[in-house]
Amino acid sequence: MAHTVYLLNGPNLNLLGRRQPEIYGATTLAEVEAAARALCGDLGLHLEAFQSNHEGVLIDRIHEARDAAQAIVINPGGLTHTSVALLDALAAFDGPVIEVHLSNIHRREAFRHHSYVSTRADGVIAGLGPEGYMAALRRVAQLLG
Repeated sequence: MAHTVYLLNGPNLNLLGRRQPEIYGATTLAEVEAAARALCGDLGLHLEAFQSNHEGVLIDRIHEARDAAQAIVINPGGLTHTSVALLDALAAFDGPVIEVHLSNIHRREAFRHHSYVSTRADGVIAGLGPEGYMAALRRVAQLLG
């Protein structure tokens, strides 16, 4: 049976391809998810993709993942820099967690340089655009064996 990976995207990522394409690119979230599904098929993984603009809804999905998924790939969006609650939820998840950011958060505003999520993540990918999601899924496949 294929390992299940939750691909979670936080606030404003539903606007990918339309919001600040000079920073986040022209690829839509639907296109990212389609590419991720295709890659997961090749890697023998099952993908469950979800996006929410609401912190509590994302936390509920992380809690759900404790029983339903073996790994999480997460782009927390702006919650990266503010949410201890998201960190606490991820800390209660036993599988691998890979944090993804489309832009290089370290070349942006100073407040974006700190990530609460990174203290739990098994890997952090920033600045690779949509390819960062694919790199994260390849790493998950390695970690899950």
